[in-house]
Amino acid sequence: MEQNEWAAWLRLLLTPGVGRDTARRLLAAFGLPADIWKHGPSAWETVTNARIARALQSEPPGLAPALERLQAWLAGDSDRHLITLADPRYPPSLLQTADPPLLLHVQGRLDAVDHPHKLAVVGSRNPTPQGEANARQFARSLAESGLCVVSGLALGVDGAAHTGALEGGGQTLAVVGTGLDTVYPQRHAALARRIAASGALISEYLLGTPPLAANFPQRNRIIAGLGHGTLVVEAAVRSGSLITARLAAEQGREVFAIPGSIHAPQSRGCHALIRQGAKLVESAQDILEDLHLSTPQTPHQPALPDDQDGVLRAMGFDPIGLDALQARTGLDTAALQARLLELELDGQVGRLPGGLLQRTGQV
Repeated sequence: MEQNEWAAWLRLLLTPGVGRDTARRLLAAFGLPADIWKHGPSAWETVTNARIARALQSEPPGLAPALERLQAWLAGDSDRHLITLADPRYPPSLLQTADPPLLLHVQGRLDAVDHPHKLAVVGSRNPTPQGEANARQFARSLAESGLCVVSGLALGVDGAAHTGALEGGGQTLAVVGTGLDTVYPQRHAALARRIAASGALISEYLLGTPPLAANFPQRNRIIAGLGHGTLVVEAAVRSGSLITARLAAEQGREVFAIPGSIHAPQSRGCHALIRQGAKLVESAQDILEDLHLSTPQTPHQPALPDDQDGVLRAMGFDPIGLDALQARTGLDTAALQARLLELELDGQVGRLPGGLLQRTGQV
């Protein structure tokens, strides 16, 4: 796009009182943003109101710095793109949603954004060891089977899903709640670079937008809208992941949920979704079959932990305290601690808050 086109889109977004809904009404009535200002307040009032019509007459004070920041960002790398609602590169799946973003900043590969088979994988920022392992293993298997994994770059399940997709040699999209000149959380800076190299980072927020709490639930509608379905790995009953699942269901997309321990708070959201009609899944193959997708490669299936191990067998798959485990195994404290350390180093046991332990069985 030319500079004046960028300026018109930014002016529309930055005008006080003009949200996404009002902006879409103006676009529907007058055409491209530049065409809006070919008309006057009386015409604007027919689709908005007098207050917004007055605001549209003045150039927003933040327009010049926002345009300068955008130009510098786009010039900094050939893999940086601005895709507007009028752009033929705009993802068709988002156009079919009730609240498509007016523009998308994209850093990475446009073919990943245009991938024909995308699945959102979301869940808790504080998953159990089993939940984090599930997210990573499901995403790896889905990526090996040709799906693009969509998530939100957050700590916990999101990060594990992106990592698993990359390990599976597939593409992954990270929809973030900040401007793309900011990585949040900062500890995912290296992961964000890997995602941009083989997939893409996506944001509707203008450059310079900090990590504001209100933006993250908003970006969930994009995660749900990009995917042909949404897999919830672990989630509390009140969580952003359930918002994503609800939005996916409202958009007619499939919702999948992994069941978990009845004792784990992180499983209650998934159990609630299953009661409401989400599809219970135990493997990535369940999802592929439901979506009627072929599997060009055999999904990666890590070896199961050795069930002959007495400590693992005694643990089961629910969180357990050290005293209860000791009572089940009959081992003395020193022997049990030594075996638990071996299992933890081997990645078969994880530690939870409150001194609990949990087996990280494979998917």
